[in-house]
Amino acid sequence: MLELGATDGATPVGEDLISDTTEAQFMDDVIEASKLTPIIVDFWAPWCGPCKALGPLLEDAVNAAGGKVRMVKLDVDHAPMVAQQLNIQSIPTVYAFWQGQPVDGFQGAITPAEVQAFIKRAAAFAVDEDGGLADALAAAEEMLEAGAAEDAAQTFSAILGEDGNNAAAFGGLARAHIAMDDLDQAEAILNGAPAEISDAPEIESVRAQIALIQQAAETGPVNELRARLEGNPDDLQTRFDLALAMHGSGDVEAAVDELLEIFRRDRDWNAGAAKTQLFTVFESLSPQDPIALAGRRRLSSMIFV
Repeated sequence: MLELGATDGATPVGEDLISDTTEAQFMDDVIEASKLTPIIVDFWAPWCGPCKALGPLLEDAVNAAGGKVRMVKLDVDHAPMVAQQLNIQSIPTVYAFWQGQPVDGFQGAITPAEVQAFIKRAAAFAVDEDGGLADALAAAEEMLEAGAAEDAAQTFSAILGEDGNNAAAFGGLARAHIAMDDLDQAEAILNGAPAEISDAPEIESVRAQIALIQQAAETGPVNELRARLEGNPDDLQTRFDLALAMHGSGDVEAAVDELLEIFRRDRDWNAGAAKTQLFTVFESLSPQDPIALAGRRRLSSMIFV
């Protein structure tokens, strides 16, 4: 591992799963792209000998993953702002990004076996757990969206009868009970999920929904909080409570706006509560939800300024 600042030549990269990025393209190539596929970011420099040794190992492992992950290489000499924001002080440094956030990483040289294990962990974030029951899952989701929560619950239960490790079905069944105002049963369903899928995105998303519902129940009426905030726009606690109440009333976009405003005014307020709450909101939404996409983009633009 080398400290930043020396010189030598670069490692070539592939054209399909592996590409170069720049500081200007970082949000598109990493933050946005990671909402669909885990993105491995290799922070390197042309002068870094260990980077040249590690690069081919990463490339081989990414190619072997067969499209489950992608990799971009970022020359830190030309990306000082990104390096500073991510606290990269030495290279090689490698991060795995998923849903716009770094979820795993390491610094320095590691063995080929460790590289393969790292790529495998990253790929697991996007593993499809439908167990071959995609049509049934889609039908259950349509029922739930149409308001037929009981029918959806029965379908999700039937799927679990065929595949007891189906994270999407566990999450769907819990959401069906939320729609039936049975929050306790929704929590019980999630708590009963097998350990190997207990932290799957489909389940974590519903946990986030439950947390938001519980938080909203502890806040005051939206109109009262809005009036209080109009009297003192600098009251960040009231703005935060208003965001919780707005989300509880179904106005998710307005809640995100208020949380982003808190972050803009003071990103460190209450130990970064606004940023944490934003992540909870984003996690409760589907990756392609327009509110989540726009909110993540706005938050990222504030972070990488």
